Amino acid sequence: MKIKNISILPVILITSSILFLLAEHLTHIEFFLHLAAIPLEVLLAVFIVERILESKKRKERRRQLMYTKSHLFRAELQALYIKNFAALKSPTLSLKNIKNATLDELKQMREDAESVEYKSLEVMEPIITEYVKAQNVWRQLLDRAINYNFEDIIEDMIYTLHFIQDVKLYKEGNPGKLFILEAAEMEPLMRKVRKVLSGDIQKFLDYVIELKENRPEIFHDLLFDYDLCSQICSL
Repeated sequence: MKIKNISILPVILITSSILFLLAEHLTHIEFFLHLAAIPLEVLLAVFIVERILESKKRKERRRQLMYTKSHLFRAELQALYIKNFAALKSPTLSLKNIKNATLDELKQMREDAESVEYKSLEVMEPIITEYVKAQNVWRQLLDRAINYNFEDIIEDMIYTLHFIQDVKLYKEGNPGKLFILEAAEMEPLMRKVRKVLSGDIQKFLDYVIELKENRPEIFHDLLFDYDLCSQICSL
């Protein structure tokens, strides 16, 4: 039976088991009890195999997503993250320190990043601008997450895209004005700003921890590029 038709297999197996049980009830022949157990054992085996295959598939998709994120972080999103880290007041995090950190130190940085404070409102505006510039990147990630059924990433990308739309609408109606100053006057909007900007600091650290544990060569290349670009931008 082909995989595409596998959904009818449980019905066939359960029906077979019931028929054997009825046969045993009518004939009192115990052999039918053994026959009734066979379809249920097959059903259990199919269930286990399906779960194993699905687990392997999800792991492979996560691995592919990791490489996709590596490309995006090193290309389209590099300026965004450099500006985001440079604008932090606390915790004190630098891309150079992240590059040279041990795994335990990275995990401590991630714990510290649960509470993020920026140097000023004004330094947050260029970061917000980078989010708008990278709108297509977030859409790409959303499409990939939908294809792979990664619900956590789908929710994050939709939230980020809604935030970007808020910024674009404000900018269109208020050219030359800072979005962050308007957000500072509206607590719900400011919460959204903090969730997006500080949330991506946390996600970046989650990602580099994953790389440090599983793909140290990608970790090194990514952080080397970030540190170098960060130094160039500060000149």
